[in-house]
Amino acid sequence: MPGNTIGKAFRVTTWGESHGPAIGCVVDGCPPGLPLVEDDIQPDLERRRPGKTRHTTQRRETDAVRILSGVFEGVTTGTPIQLLIENVDQRPRDYSRIKDVYRPSHADYTYHHKYGLRDYRGGGRSSARETTMRVGAGAIAKKYLRERAGIVVRGHLAQLGPIRPATFDWDEVERNPFFCPDAEAAEEMARFMDALRKSGDSIGARIDVVASGVPPGLGEPVFDRLDADLAHALMSINAVKGVEIGAGFRVVEMRGTENRDEITPEGFVSNNAGGVLGGISSGQDIRAGIALKPTSSLRLPGRSIDTAGNPIEVVTHGRHDPCVGIRATPIAEAMVAIVLMDHYLRHRGQNAEVESAAPVVPRSAE
Repeated sequence: MPGNTIGKAFRVTTWGESHGPAIGCVVDGCPPGLPLVEDDIQPDLERRRPGKTRHTTQRRETDAVRILSGVFEGVTTGTPIQLLIENVDQRPRDYSRIKDVYRPSHADYTYHHKYGLRDYRGGGRSSARETTMRVGAGAIAKKYLRERAGIVVRGHLAQLGPIRPATFDWDEVERNPFFCPDAEAAEEMARFMDALRKSGDSIGARIDVVASGVPPGLGEPVFDRLDADLAHALMSINAVKGVEIGAGFRVVEMRGTENRDEITPEGFVSNNAGGVLGGISSGQDIRAGIALKPTSSLRLPGRSIDTAGNPIEVVTHGRHDPCVGIRATPIAEAMVAIVLMDHYLRHRGQNAEVESAAPVVPRSAE
């Protein structure tokens, strides 16, 4: 099936199905000499792993990663890196009762039309289980960017249903199961999710990602714009229905005098562009946001049709996230890191000898 690879200089290809024996990916283009072991990757997989709290799916996966190639004596060799994770808690029987029906708002209907058949075990390739390998590949990109380029990629939950953080603390993000930067808001989210689970319904969320330390010059001015590639990567995440760069949709109500990011010798006055001007990084923080739709797998009855076209009522059993956004922060971070890694290597390959005469504007007003 085409469309399983992202990137040009740093290429990531994922494979595997939700309830198959294993999932994996191939990371090609990672420069040689980067110290890399499984323990460099496992922490981000642990951040995404299902079954850790009552607020997410109770599927019990260890998500223990193995590096099968591309690393020798603890460092990358420059050859393809293959990562493998075995699925240890598959329950395809949970889906046998709906194998001949189309779940509303799932990929069942469209997959069947495209391929003439479908893997009904949790959605197969369309399952969010696939994003596990994006996180694994993203961990490699994040490590290289941090250690070799001084670029740090971090994300947080910016909204869960009606609840938004009132304060912001990066340290707090890793202290609660929501990746929320506000401890009080996280407690409110926990109460909200407890009530939501009892009702059988689901809710959407917003994730924001910030990449700091990005140098000016990454990206291309036309089709491979940095913001376009970021939007492409982030929109490819399951359940994402909206992507914003910088001020995003708020620009609709802004005047030009409000939206423009004025420049002074002391730095930029604002960052409504999200760190990208003309498709190329400006040196400010890269800021991106994604909106994730509510989970479609519900125990509440919904109307649909079966594979013969007959009207039916669908009730989805099994283990599902009542809010996919709760575990989406490391996924969004991974996709931003993969894109930045790809453009960093492309820029290095073409423009390593470029000496710009333009002044370096301090990073301010972030």
